[in-house]
Amino acid sequence: MPGTFKLFVLASLGIAGGCASIPIQGDPAVPVFAKAETVPVGTAAEDAADDPAIWRNPENPEKSLIVATDKKAGLHVYDLQGRQLSFFDGAGLNNVDLAELGDGRILVAASDRSDIATAHILLAFLDPATGSLSQAARLSVGPGEGYGICFGKDERDGSLSIFSAPKNGVIYRTVVNTSGGQIAGRTQAVARVASQPEGCVVDERTRTLYIGEEVTGIWAFDMDSADMDASKRLVARVDNRMLVADVEGLAIYPQGEDGGMLVASSQGDNTYAVYELPEMAPVGRFRIAAGTFGSTEETDGIELASGSFGSLYPGGLFVAQDGANEPEAQNFKLVSWEDVMEALAGE
Repeated sequence: MPGTFKLFVLASLGIAGGCASIPIQGDPAVPVFAKAETVPVGTAAEDAADDPAIWRNPENPEKSLIVATDKKAGLHVYDLQGRQLSFFDGAGLNNVDLAELGDGRILVAASDRSDIATAHILLAFLDPATGSLSQAARLSVGPGEGYGICFGKDERDGSLSIFSAPKNGVIYRTVVNTSGGQIAGRTQAVARVASQPEGCVVDERTRTLYIGEEVTGIWAFDMDSADMDASKRLVARVDNRMLVADVEGLAIYPQGEDGGMLVASSQGDNTYAVYELPEMAPVGRFRIAAGTFGSTEETDGIELASGSFGSLYPGGLFVAQDGANEPEAQNFKLVSWEDVMEALAGE
């Protein structure tokens, strides 16, 4: 949800005759700079770009790909120089994630909000050689306007789930069957948050689902619990210090058995909050400042991938939507995760 979380102050100051607002600013954030940016999405002068997903090419990391949404038009596929390789037409595709199947195919899932009464999932296969997308299925999820989405793979048996977080706060789990010639899914509602969610990411090591409730904070759910809703814990609250509403995209950088970092887009003050796993201990905050490429503002979706992506991104790749890329249409900025860690260590 674009926009800045506001603090209304005139009443407290005793000023009558209307109200004004000032933005809330969280704790200081260290600056980092983008190493590249994508070409703008095709929809100009609108809130259109939204969410990225990263596929890392294990054989040639510099040939990795980014799949990203223009929620007014469809899915873009970019290379690490930000050049567009292909475009998949599909208005209403809001959030996106991808997973590599056991047979090597790359499955892309996008939340489909073209029917605002019923959430759907658009599934497509990504061709890593050409960067093209081919539709595989469209699955009905349940009541609600499609919004957040993320994959969760069970490494114990190879089963694949897609978690959907529509605007109504119901969290759905779709178990996907990719065997045979057609893709099918079996969906059930597994949890709920009180107000609009969006950010969604799974820690497959600890079997934890993280959901960002925009005005409240970040929830953790036990994916193996018989009652996922009863397992939920508020692990990071909107406090106007680490997190300033809206909480938007979530991303994870796993290290070891249960360590690493979880990152959240703190949209209300144009920053990103970093927490250490598994305790969700606050590490610090960063912002993408203007340098060779522009800064980012009002970020919706983010993605973070570990491993080397070549000389510019030797310690991982962070991608963030830029909600204010004037005079061009919105786009996505690429940042070295090594630069983020060094900036946070030196603050």
